[in-house]
Amino acid sequence: MPRHFAIVPAAGSGARFGAEKPKQYLDLLGRPLIYHTLKVLTASPDIERVWVVLSPDDREWGQHDWSELGPKLETLRCGGATRAESVSNGLQAAAMVAGDDDWVLVHDAARPGLTPQLIARLVAGVEAEGTSAVGGILALPVADTLKRGDAAQHIDATVPRDGLWQAQTPQMFPLGLLERALREALEQHRIVTDEASAIEAAGHAPLLVPGALRNFKVTFPDDFALAEAILAHSASLNEASQA
Repeated sequence: MPRHFAIVPAAGSGARFGAEKPKQYLDLLGRPLIYHTLKVLTASPDIERVWVVLSPDDREWGQHDWSELGPKLETLRCGGATRAESVSNGLQAAAMVAGDDDWVLVHDAARPGLTPQLIARLVAGVEAEGTSAVGGILALPVADTLKRGDAAQHIDATVPRDGLWQAQTPQMFPLGLLERALREALEQHRIVTDEASAIEAAGHAPLLVPGALRNFKVTFPDDFALAEAILAHSASLNEASQA
């Protein structure tokens, strides 16, 4: 049976966030943001190993204690200038351990609201497609009315939301297929905003698996308060269930 591995690209500088350090290292409930993300991935029984792809000159990682996350966690200092480059480099390194038919789940470092249940839902949904499965992603049907703005930030048009989904992560694909798709995209200088777009460009149609609002991406400074509330609430529920 194919195995399941996770890759977390974390080579970004966080320049758009405007903080003094990369966003993934900012404090969230007393730990770096990425710690909460990795905690869920390493605790998942579906995942055999978790690779974090860091920038070669990352000096922040070594300032923190990751030992509580266990032996599943490994670092790869081969991050690139873009997400696609980091994931592509990570896949090439992962190929030393994983086979072309093994599944790789690529997850954003800044999505700490992921749960083991969401991982299991994605894995089960994709594998239920059997031998025809090419992979899939967690996503949410768009619920809000969408507006397209003009250059002056006035409404130019209302965009029909029927059939539209908001992509989340993890995004799960066979290692060999994803590595080839990303390599071709990079060679052709195509803009790749997520792994699914590279797979789509290669002629495949990934499965959309319902995700959850809590699995949002921390993008703006105000998002930290929401992430803290979600994680603190989850922790209190876990403590209550174990009492």
